[in-house]
Order: sequence, then C-alpha cells, then structure tokens
Amino acid sequence: RLFRQEGTCYQQAKQVLHAAVPDRLQGRERESGILQQFLQDHVLGRRPGSLYVSGAPGTGKTACLSRVLLDCKDKLAGSRTVVLNCMALGSPHSVFPALAQHLGLPVATGRECVRSLEKHLTAQGPMVLLVLDELDQLESKGQDVLYTLFEWPQLPSSRLVLVGLANALDLTDRSLARLRAHPAGSPQLLHFPPYTKEQLTCILQERLGQVAGDPVVDSAALQFCARKVSAVSGDARKALDVCRRAVEVVELEVRGQTLLKPLPGGES
Repeated sequence: RLFRQEGTCYQQAKQVLHAAVPDRLQGRERESGILQQFLQDHVLGRRPGSLYVSGAPGTGKTACLSRVLLDCKDKLAGSRTVVLNCMALGSPHSVFPALAQHLGLPVATGRECVRSLEKHLTAQGPMVLLVLDELDQLESKGQDVLYTLFEWPQLPSSRLVLVGLANALDLTDRSLARLRAHPAGSPQLLHFPPYTKEQLTCILQERLGQVAGDPVVDSAALQFCARKVSAVSGDARKALDVCRRAVEVVELEVRGQTLLKPLPGGES
C-alpha cells in the first residue's frame, strides 16, 4: 500500500513518456501547417499530386502526419485514405496487391495488378490519399515501383494524392531523377530537421507536466537530457526513452526503500 501511494507518480510519468502520437506536437507547427495545406489543396481541392517527406528517425514525420490525418478526419471523410508501412511488405512489388486489397479490387499479380489499379485510379470516384511510410523500402532495380507510383498522379483524370515518408533527404534526386524532366510531375518536398535542445526540452516538459503533484524529473535534468540528445541526433523518441528509463531506475530504488521501511509500532 505504501508503495502504491508513492509509486503512482512514476507510473503516470512512464505513461506520458511513451512515443505514441500526442494531442499536440511541440516544435512541428510549420510542418503541420504545410501538411494540412497540401491535403487541403490536393485532396479537398481534387488536384492529384505527390509529396515527399524526409527526415532522420525520431524527427516527427510519421507522428506529425498521423496527427494531421486525425485532425482532418472529418474533412477527409469524402475521400479514401490508405496508409501502408512499406517495411511490412515482402518485396517492393508487394505494394500493388496491398493497395488493391485496401481499395477492394480483385486480387491480381504483376502487370495485371498495376493495370487494374491504374484503371481504378483514373475512373470516376472519390479522391484516393495513399500514404507510404518507410518509402525507401520500395527501391528496386530500375526503380520501376517508385516511378510507377509517382507517375500515377500525373495520369489523365487521375484521382490519386500520394504522400511518401523516408529518412533520406535525397531519395527523389537519387532514385527518381527522371521526374525532374517534367517539373509538374516532381513531388513537393518537405524536410523535418532534427529537434533542437529547446524543442526537446519543451516536449519533455509538456509530457511530464501532465503528471499531478511535484515534478518527477528536475528541470535541470530535462535540459541536460535535451542537450545531449540534440547534440547526437535530435531524436525525440530517444529523449523520451532516456527519461522513461531514468524514471524506471528511480522507481526501483523507491520500491526497495519502501519495502525495507520498519512497520508501525517498531515491529521488525
């Protein structure tokens, strides 16, 4: 009972330091605004197009887009949204049957599947928003998969809006050089820079501010963590993980001290 009373704040702290998508993303206001504007112009404006989102791991690409999709859920209700993590696909060409399945098309393979999708995406119907996370997993010999996907929004009567996310800043220049021959066909680019020390401090303070009672982690310790992580990677997930593990260490120490406390009445 004593430990439950003293340990509640540690349980709460560990819960708020998880890496799930928060209600509000600190330090990504500019990027959120660009993503919202892109969806407004292309999905709601019925203008096919593509966007390539780059940034190192832990810079908030997926979390930011997930938050924007949740916030715009009602506005996007009239369109189809398909989100695929390319890491989960068996091979680059597996993206086509996976997309067909989500769109309710008959199962097919190879060129037949690609033709079926092209026919579907250029027929009358609602706009289709396709989000491909870990896009670099689709790189293949000749880059035929990536070229096919990024050329679909340029087809006559296309209703596809494509958003791809990956770590590499130069993926489109390196793998999709042919698209630059047609500037209208090149994807719009959005880069997520590493988080700064100030941004990481705000993220940690905002999360831990949700825990009732006295601060669980000292302000100086948060700034020390943010400074170290920003100097190495600017990875918000790493900063959250470091703080969560620190809380776990303290929790174990408190648990040990509580169990060793003498019982009331001086009994051993």
